[in-house]
Amino acid sequence: MQGTELSPDALRQRSATAAYAFRGYNVSNLGRTRELLEHPAYGSIVDVKLGEASEAASGILGRRIDLAGRVRGGEETTLAVYDEAIALVLAAEIAQLQLLKEHFGVIYGDAQLAMGYSLGEIGALVAGGVIDLESALRVPLGLADDCVALADDVTLGVLFSRGSPIEMDEVLRCCLLINSAGGGVVGVSAILSPNSCLVMGQGDTLQQLRERVTELPPGGLHLRANSNRWPPLHTPIVWQRAIPDRASVIMHSLPGGFCAPSTPVLSLVTGEISYTDLNVREIIRDWVDHPQRLWDAVYRTLSAGVKTVLHVGPEPNIIPSTFNRLRDNVAAQTEGRVGVRALKSMVNRPWLKALLPERTALLRALDVEQVIVEDWLLANEPE
Repeated sequence: MQGTELSPDALRQRSATAAYAFRGYNVSNLGRTRELLEHPAYGSIVDVKLGEASEAASGILGRRIDLAGRVRGGEETTLAVYDEAIALVLAAEIAQLQLLKEHFGVIYGDAQLAMGYSLGEIGALVAGGVIDLESALRVPLGLADDCVALADDVTLGVLFSRGSPIEMDEVLRCCLLINSAGGGVVGVSAILSPNSCLVMGQGDTLQQLRERVTELPPGGLHLRANSNRWPPLHTPIVWQRAIPDRASVIMHSLPGGFCAPSTPVLSLVTGEISYTDLNVREIIRDWVDHPQRLWDAVYRTLSAGVKTVLHVGPEPNIIPSTFNRLRDNVAAQTEGRVGVRALKSMVNRPWLKALLPERTALLRALDVEQVIVEDWLLANEPE
């Protein structure tokens, strides 16, 4: 369920068992921000946040950035303006949280936990008071040009199994063997579920990986390439321009980062609630080149008893899709009957059959309600 029918009172009442999920960079990043900017009640807050991000980005990049002008003009971002896309996504996320608070009394700090996919984790740290928006922009904007340059020769693909869970150690072994040949680097960028992950590779390394994984037991894996270009964050490809170490150097003089988030953040770097008052820089350094552990974060969200997930940012996709697929798989696997007989009859989805008896929290996916915040805001007029 997308939750746009939830009343403000109902959303406030769910805060204690809610989680916020922040989206990251995508090929499209405007979402419904223009509608929010032009809304008579919402526009002033959105304009302020876009202005703050524009001013910060202009200072960091040394050129004039006008995010509000881009939004009003309906100018979608491209990889060529990856830096502007970063600033736009973060500004839109913070603006949406402010709108929930100011107009509906839905307070981010009341939530049980938060998570963020890729850039979204930086957004969660800003929302949690760990760093301010300008400081948050320094690392990704300072490295954006090199990330774009590396993307020129990189292809993203979805690696998946139609049967048993993926043996990630075997996939890693294949990647290391390909990389050791010296013809380019391939690596896992995100673990989406026990039977699917995202991989990124230079040159023909993705094709080499496809040929190797078809031989992995049991039954081989499949790889589907994506036609878009993506900055190869969360993979060892970024080592080629020393991006993780350069991120660390930038963070030496970064203001803030000396407190744990006010709302606990489930880091996709570790798959755990890991942030303290001392390790923010360490985790963000690892964020640059470590795979995103989305599946671990989703499972821990369910284990925590979260009943509502509020998706923050323009047109969120990966985290909502992951929850939707899990819900649909669990529903189909159990045929609506959550009991011993249902668990024993799981034959169509071996990866889920292997997990459900031990990880019964997965059954909670059937009851989680999802709220796309920008849709909810536009469907609920403030009083």
